[in-house]
Amino acid sequence: MLLRAFIGKKRISRKALTDIKFHGGKLYVNGIEKNVRTILQTGDQVTVVFPPEKRGIEMHPKPIPISILYEDASILAIDKPSGLLTIPSAFHTGDSLAQGVLFYFDQIGLESTFHAINRLDKNTSGIMLVAKHRYIHHLFSCLQKIHAIQRIYIAIVHGEISEKQGVIDAPIGRVAESLITRQVCPDGQRALTEYQVLFCQNGYSVVKVFPKTGRTHQIRVHMASIGHPLVGDDLYGGSVEKMNRHALHSTHIQFYHPILEQVINISCAEPTDFQAFIAAYM
Repeated sequence: MLLRAFIGKKRISRKALTDIKFHGGKLYVNGIEKNVRTILQTGDQVTVVFPPEKRGIEMHPKPIPISILYEDASILAIDKPSGLLTIPSAFHTGDSLAQGVLFYFDQIGLESTFHAINRLDKNTSGIMLVAKHRYIHHLFSCLQKIHAIQRIYIAIVHGEISEKQGVIDAPIGRVAESLITRQVCPDGQRALTEYQVLFCQNGYSVVKVFPKTGRTHQIRVHMASIGHPLVGDDLYGGSVEKMNRHALHSTHIQFYHPILEQVINISCAEPTDFQAFIAAYM
């Protein structure tokens, strides 16, 4: 088999291959630099070195500490704290996880930009996956399209939910007069959320949430739609009296790693503000 054909089987596009050839990438077979016309033999080891990536002018590395839960040659899994942006935006400026990741990339000598595989709202904490280059980001985007990345969240909501588990299948769209707020509406995009009640007490419920789609604010909108907004989520009807951020934490992710070809499970413990709330009010 030609090296070109082998690379195609690994879903490296022709454009990516052109970038490798003309913009500083390398192809190695058994540690020796080769071209795409090389004939591979059984047992050969192929290494693809992608060219350096250019960063946007707004992406400035900053020494923002990041807590790494998992790392390999392809991805990072980071425990994002609440209050930290994923990336700067027109609505939210200031420090961001992206800038901290770029600073880390510089420390390890990785010439890449920031590729978020999943995104968390500013005040949502927990697991965020970051691809180390755009090829890996593309592979994970393909996994997301077939719902092959399974995510589990923990939320604290207002009200004691009587059912032990439930499914919310309700489309979500923008509120007409807002660029931020979402709502359940007939003409929205399909959104599906499953949940399991862990325990209830004193007018609150702790729930494990399994989003099956990835709409903006999906868990927040869906829980509010059934009368149980998240604690601290004043955008969707929650009270900020006892927690000053919405009580949502990404606690577990499972996926089939397209490079390592194995199932990866990553977990992240509940943050201290969750523990403090439960101890004080439940």
